[in-house]
Amino acid sequence: MAKNLEERIAAIEARNKKVEADKAWELSWTRRIAITVLIYLVIGVYLRFVVHISPWINGLVPVIGYFISTVTMQKLKQWWTNRN
Repeated sequence: MAKNLEERIAAIEARNKKVEADKAWELSWTRRIAITVLIYLVIGVYLRFVVHISPWINGLVPVIGYFISTVTMQKLKQWWTNRN
């Protein structure tokens, strides 16, 4: 019984540590700057190669920027949480 209780406490502490790291990541300047840079790069590439087209295509720019940021943020988050 005591061992089971210790395992449960250890699991709760590990989960709390992960939640704290996730919260710190959400508020970090690293995340904010990374999202800003990624969206800026996507828009820069877009404006360089695809200007003066349909507004429906133009509406995809922020969507693509958001998608790229969500795909790449996981790797950056892992790197950041390992360092902090």
